[in-house]
Amino acid sequence: MAVFTTAGSMQDGVYRPILRPRRGELAALAHLSADDATRVMPILELEPGTDIVPLIRQLPPRTGAIAVDFGGIPDRGDRFVAPPLRLAEELAGLGVAMLPVLRAYESSRRLAAHGVAARMHLRRAVLRLRPHIDAGSPATADAVAEHVLVGAGPDPDAVDLLIDLAETACVTHASLVEERCRRVLRWARGMPWRSVSVASGAMPPNLDDLPTDQPVAVGRLDARVWMRLGDPGLGYADYGVTSPVRRHDVRRHRQLPTLRYTAEDQWWIYRWARRGGRSDDRCHDLCRTLVTSEHWPGARFSWGDAEIARRSRTAPGAGSSASWISWGTSHHIAHVLHGLRSGKLSYACSNVADSRVGIRPARDPRPAGAHA
Repeated sequence: MAVFTTAGSMQDGVYRPILRPRRGELAALAHLSADDATRVMPILELEPGTDIVPLIRQLPPRTGAIAVDFGGIPDRGDRFVAPPLRLAEELAGLGVAMLPVLRAYESSRRLAAHGVAARMHLRRAVLRLRPHIDAGSPATADAVAEHVLVGAGPDPDAVDLLIDLAETACVTHASLVEERCRRVLRWARGMPWRSVSVASGAMPPNLDDLPTDQPVAVGRLDARVWMRLGDPGLGYADYGVTSPVRRHDVRRHRQLPTLRYTAEDQWWIYRWARRGGRSDDRCHDLCRTLVTSEHWPGARFSWGDAEIARRSRTAPGAGSSASWISWGTSHHIAHVLHGLRSGKLSYACSNVADSRVGIRPARDPRPAGAHA
């Protein structure tokens, strides 16, 4: 996701990852360094049947504020039930500020509740706009903006506009959404938004078919879109280490130890099977392989990297799918912030643009377990 700040609006330099409201992602946010926490504004997508308050009570995000998207929560038309207001009150009691995320298809009643929730906290909101659905033309985008702003009540200069391009599945599709993005950005410059963001994601929704017991590279095409937009006012954000395609109805199955590890121009996917080995041994061997790779930055790089290093030294404590997501998300956030500070992110994204995009094995020819 890229963040474009229009003339007269505030360039906050904040990285905005769109995250699922799960233990793994919240553990990563709870373990941010004090410096990194000031530069991250997570956007949590709520899912039906999910109560994030107990998780936030247990794992309070160090960011101090979160944006919350209720777009996946049904609006049942009950005037006595307003999920945004209920959550705003509960988060206020926990000392966590909330920015409601406004959606084009939400009812006037839901938008009014968002407005009250915003005024209870920072008096700010996020408008999430899908160009292929909500903003096919400037006239349509104008109508959507009027609907949500009148319904919720904030002025545009208190709203962060999020242009959601969704999945960038291949180079051709990335080029298509890039052009779509440019058209919507031209429209967005006509209003004094606090900031304008462009979201896309490239992580495959299903990793089950990838090879096991060797790291496999997946190109970061979402980063390519950000680089090619090329405006000096662009910031950066993304979908973390998950896919924009949410697989809600997938049957649960026992997962192999899996890490999605962010590098300069790709993710390295580690899925460890080691037939006959215990889960602890698999995770131990995976982590030992990772910490001896050329893309390992060291245990001090992030909380997640410290946890990976600890698991590489001893077999007990294989963790769970939530643990693996938390370690990968923690490293990813630190990697993005480091790249933005150092300017390496632009260089890395240019490599993605020029490389053969797809899934390819790691260059390291050593077999799994060679470091044991």
